[in-house]
Amino acid sequence: MEKNVYQHFRKDEHPFIDMVENWAAKVEREYAPFLTGFLDPRQFYILESIVRNQSQGLKISSFGGYEGAERVKALIYPDYYEPEIGDYEVLTFNIEYPKKFTQLKHSQILGTLMSLGIKRELFGDITTDGDSWQIHLDEKMASFVNGQFDKVGKVAIRLEIARDAIIIPINEWETSNHTVSSQRLDAVISEVFNISRQRSKSLVESGKIKVNWMLCERVDTLVEAFDMISVRGFGRIRIDAIEGRTKKDRIRINVSMINNKR
Repeated sequence: MEKNVYQHFRKDEHPFIDMVENWAAKVEREYAPFLTGFLDPRQFYILESIVRNQSQGLKISSFGGYEGAERVKALIYPDYYEPEIGDYEVLTFNIEYPKKFTQLKHSQILGTLMSLGIKRELFGDITTDGDSWQIHLDEKMASFVNGQFDKVGKVAIRLEIARDAIIIPINEWETSNHTVSSQRLDAVISEVFNISRQRSKSLVESGKIKVNWMLCERVDTLVEAFDMISVRGFGRIRIDAIEGRTKKDRIRINVSMINNKR
């Protein structure tokens, strides 16, 4: 693969690009499928861009436990191969808890899993229909998680394999189109959440922003397509597309947003 591929992505994404190249080379060399861990939307976009543009004879498919999953496992495979659901090695579990007496929150469940030392690529979406909760796991981690994940905060829980209904999460995302002066993180946050540029800078510099689930304290970070931006106290932004410039030289972006302020 051509190394000038780096110029199309951020510097902090270069190690992931190297991994993608190694995965693709392994498939080409061994002529056998390769399964990734759970990827976020930006990572899957990078993988898809590199493999489809620079590798002949390779295909990609993905699955995260249900149709439309945010985090997915990707299968890179030669064109002769026909993927099956079992190839993705995803198990879905119901999180059973005393619903009459308490409620669970996404942040609590995620925090508990991370505190167990489970790497983020080993579990996918945590989903709810407003009452019940499910988690999508790499099947290699199922026994460990089932044995260790027995409380969320002070709430006792247990896991049961979801053999029937898979939760399709409540869609809280609202789509909108915007124009911004630049792709800088502070400019995008200011425009989408309709706050001052100074306030958006303050949010970044005070450690209240995550880009693709990683803390980001640089206001001049440039956001790209399929980035996920979490703003503590405000909500989340997903960059769906960057569509060029207006006549006034502003940049058109399409986003989906969950606004916690409403």
